[in-house]
Amino acid sequence: MKNGHAEKHRVAVIGSGNWGSVASRLIASNTAKLPAFHDEVRMWVFEETLPTGEKLSESINQAHENCKYLPGIKLGTNVIADPDLESAVKDADMLVFVTPHQFVEGICKKLVGKLRPGAEAISLIKGMEVKMEGPCMISKLITDTLGINCCVLMGANIANEIAVEKFSEATIGYREDKHAANRWAKLFSTSYFLVAVVEDIEGVELCGTLKNVVAIAAGLVDGLDMGNNTKAAIMRIGLREMRAFSKLLFPSVRDNTFFESCGVADLITTCLGGRNRRVAEAFARNGGKRSFDELEAEMLHGQKLQGVSTAREVYEVLTYHGWQELFPLLSTVHEICIGQLPPTSIVEYRLC
Repeated sequence: MKNGHAEKHRVAVIGSGNWGSVASRLIASNTAKLPAFHDEVRMWVFEETLPTGEKLSESINQAHENCKYLPGIKLGTNVIADPDLESAVKDADMLVFVTPHQFVEGICKKLVGKLRPGAEAISLIKGMEVKMEGPCMISKLITDTLGINCCVLMGANIANEIAVEKFSEATIGYREDKHAANRWAKLFSTSYFLVAVVEDIEGVELCGTLKNVVAIAAGLVDGLDMGNNTKAAIMRIGLREMRAFSKLLFPSVRDNTFFESCGVADLITTCLGGRNRRVAEAFARNGGKRSFDELEAEMLHGQKLQGVSTAREVYEVLTYHGWQELFPLLSTVHEICIGQLPPTSIVEYRLC
């Protein structure tokens, strides 16, 4: 409290890729008009030099547009790009994490002891870390490393569609602190972006993580011209394995979560239009002769493919527990990704 008035919340977005830029735009449109929030949104930028020789952060601040990862879309004059991580977060008490999941641990370690007292976080990151003691969800990694509460936001959220304000939904998952979850929902909600709140952080986060593996399978089906019936079957099998895997890891996961935006809706949209599906289709059309790394570099222009690395991490968990036969689709996707099986194996293994 200052002078009898509640202090306004300050928001920092950690990440400035496609989804990070869209999230910053969405949040900034609300902070500019909601009295509970300071209008400025700091966005941490992993600095790059553009072909013009200009720094990406400088370009964003001058044009109010991320010309590399979200060209043609104005972010808002209250979005400030900052290439210095500590500087970007120093005044913030609400941190939005939206980077590729493999970079989160390193980022968090740099932030230890650098945050404001009472800071809280939300993760928009789809993936998990696999450690010796087992799988670690990104929200838990953030909480354990930084000692702060962390919610998650997942859903059928293709960033470029939200950028042009097409209607979509999302799900916020939380553990115990519903007031924090509702505060995040207020920050993200608009007339075209509806947010539901669910007390099932593991279920929401695992839906967002595992659907990328199923999207790889869907893309393989497209690349092999197997048709819509096959793709629908792969999506159904994938959803069943997502649910079973989630409940084996976390028995508290709720069945209803899979019917939220983070569940079946996100699975459908990612299998129809996401980057994992698109690159997997190209992989299959090339007969598996060009690696996912090569195709990622060629097709995504600096964005990261999450499905392949998540498939590997899931496979490590399955192998550790001896669960491969219980999850033939999740197992087969990884084996195809590493070249152990051909793309056609996506429908040749016992998936029923």
